[in-house]
Amino acid sequence: LLGVIVSLGSSSVVSNFLNGVLLTYMRVWRVGDVVRIGDTFGTVLESGLVVTRVRTLQQTEIAVPNLTIMNGQVTNYSKSGTAIVPTAVTIGYDAPWRQVHAMLELAAARTQGLRSEPAPFVLQSELADFYVRYELWVALADPWQLPRVLAALHANIQDQFNEHGVQIMSPHYMGDPARPAVVPRERWHTPPAR
Repeated sequence: LLGVIVSLGSSSVVSNFLNGVLLTYMRVWRVGDVVRIGDTFGTVLESGLVVTRVRTLQQTEIAVPNLTIMNGQVTNYSKSGTAIVPTAVTIGYDAPWRQVHAMLELAAARTQGLRSEPAPFVLQSELADFYVRYELWVALADPWQLPRVLAALHANIQDQFNEHGVQIMSPHYMGDPARPAVVPRERWHTPPAR
């Protein structure tokens, strides 16, 4: 039996099976955990010996081969009990960093679905040639709501920066425009916006 397994070791079915055994003993997740496997985000429905089944936000069931899981990155948002995720913006050096920190923290405070503890915090993760990269780290109340909460957070970040006349330069800085590229408050609800 051992000789047959070794001779078939290069087979993807056997590789998936062996990786399924490893995943079972490593306890990467439990059924019901909210995970991201590569580009797939959803809830684990079943962790089998050959594939892991995940239900996505679109209510689609996806079978991910265990070999793919072992060769990629897995993020389990349910494991620690608190899912802390980042989002980032790049801002020019002409904006005071203390103001940027305050605007990002205000945007987080206005976003529903975030925990107040641990409190949101800002890191300056890069001092590039033309801009500073700021990361806002927030704790989600419900990991399953990640896409919706991040969308609301991004909208609040845009509102904060427009409100204070600070231009967001994400993802690439090309040069200073004649005037800052911000949307004034009186244009925030231009039809068909509500």
